Amino acid sequence: MSFCSFVGGEVFKDHFQPGIYVCAKCGHELFSSRAKYEHSSPWPAFTETLRGDSVAKLEERPGALKVTCGKCGNGLGHEFLNDGPKRGQSRF
Repeated sequence: MSFCSFVGGEVFKDHFQPGIYVCAKCGHELFSSRAKYEHSSPWPAFTETLRGDSVAKLEERPGALKVTCGKCGNGLGHEFLNDGPKRGQSRF
């Protein structure tokens, strides 16, 4: 499943089939469907990345990190700290 290709709208927001979400640009594995949950944002929401090297992070402002593909640097959005479905979890 290709993630973060915003041309034509986000097709994976309401997609909950088992699988791995990959970078739309290079195919690098980013998130597992096991970490996906329903959220009110217009994009898919995840609690964690598949591996430690799946993404790169850069602090954009307190509580929000800019997230890019760990392999090619493709922009993926943000990690919002302590905004996940459970206390202390992040939302990607």
